[in-house]
Amino acid sequence: MKGPEDRFAWTATVGEKGQIVIPKQARELFGIKPGDTLLLLGDLERGIAIPQKGTMTDIFNAAFSEERKD
Repeated sequence: MKGPEDRFAWTATVGEKGQIVIPKQARELFGIKPGDTLLLLGDLERGIAIPQKGTMTDIFNAAFSEERKD
């Protein structure tokens, strides 16, 4: 699909076992390699999101980086 230069859209087919194949262009663009673990986030109203690698690490570090106030 054609869109803004930094935005992309792909389609994927769900197989009988619930598996999807991430399109090659998307894997290359985001550096996804065999054996990588991906996090899927779900929202009943907005659907499923697959955040870019490292996103959750950044969120985790931000959440736990503050000093504890006892």
